[in-house]
Amino acid sequence: MVQLAYNDVLNMLRGAAKQVKASHQTLSKLDSVGGDGDHGTTMVRCMEAIETAMAQAQDRKVITLLNNAGWAIMGIDGGATGPLFGSFFVGMSEAAEGRDSLDTSSLANLFEKGLAAVRRRTKAQPGDKTMIDALAPAVDAVRKSAEAGAAPLDALAAGAKAAETGAIATRAMQARFGRAKNIGQKSIGAEDPGAASVACIFKGFYEGANPHA
Repeated sequence: MVQLAYNDVLNMLRGAAKQVKASHQTLSKLDSVGGDGDHGTTMVRCMEAIETAMAQAQDRKVITLLNNAGWAIMGIDGGATGPLFGSFFVGMSEAAEGRDSLDTSSLANLFEKGLAAVRRRTKAQPGDKTMIDALAPAVDAVRKSAEAGAAPLDALAAGAKAAETGAIATRAMQARFGRAKNIGQKSIGAEDPGAASVACIFKGFYEGANPHA
């Protein structure tokens, strides 16, 4: 697969929703360490918002699909989760203008725009035990795959692996943002729920786009 068509992007979003829903109890358990334990529930609502946006998509344009999905997520109550993850999808839509399909370089552009939009919402940096610790390496892996001439599916696989590795790495970190920062060193030992959610989303992107998954 050299290009991802509109239906492939739809399947990526469906895959992300499937992964998050399957992991929602784990995500809430992780959130209970330093938060109020509802992150998984909030992420499920975010994914349901994406599914609604997909069902309402009429013009079959990638930019419209991602933009509608992002704004739908931003309307979800639940602290910073909606604005942060919604910004990611809205940011991606900015790079999809005029594109009916996506090669690997275009895919990397989408993710980079998404990451930039998230960074405008938070001052968190890698090492602060947030979603950035999974998102930044995932986006970087997709860009490096594009530069190496990899196909989109291979780039998505690399992104999913990097996101998972980044999420796991947060276990050794002390939280510096969100409610978890209030428990200090007690936050060490568990994955950050936001990073874990990013890992679910990128795994879903890959599995959704992969017809053999």
